[in-house]
Amino acid sequence: MGEARTQLDTILSRYPTKQAALLPALWMLQDARGWVSDKGIEEIAALLAITPAYIKGVVSFYTMYHQHPVGRHFIQVCTTTPCNVCGAEDVVKSFLEHTGCGDLGLTSADGRFTVIEVECLGACGFATPVMINNDFIESVTPESVPRILAELK
Repeated sequence: MGEARTQLDTILSRYPTKQAALLPALWMLQDARGWVSDKGIEEIAALLAITPAYIKGVVSFYTMYHQHPVGRHFIQVCTTTPCNVCGAEDVVKSFLEHTGCGDLGLTSADGRFTVIEVECLGACGFATPVMINNDFIESVTPESVPRILAELK
C-alpha cells in the first residue's frame, strides 16, 4: 500500500475535502485491481471517511467503473445511431467472434477480452469508434478487427 498511499495522499492534497477526491481514488483502485469490488469500496470509504453506500451510488452511476472483473482488454464499441448506420453492429459481431467472448459483457475464456456496447464515444465523424482500455481507435470496420486484436499485447 506504500506507493498507492503516497499517490492517494498527493491526490488528497489537491482537493478541499476528502470526498472531492473520490473519483480519482476510484480510478486508482480500478487501475490497480482491474475493477471496483465491494471490498475496494469499503477500503476507500475508510480512507476518505465516506459511507460505502455513497461510494456504491457513485460507482453504479458512472459507466467507466467496472463493478465486476473484466478482461485485460476492455473493448467498448459505440453503437449510437450514427455509428449503427455506418455498421457498428457488424463491428460488435466481429469483436465478439474474434475474441471468443460470445456475448456482450462476458469475458473470453482466456481472460483477455470483454466487449460491451456504449452510447456515443464522441466521434460520430469517424464511425465506428472503439475504446480499448484507454486507447481510442477511429473508423473501425469488421475487417479491421482481427488486425486490431493481433496488435494487443
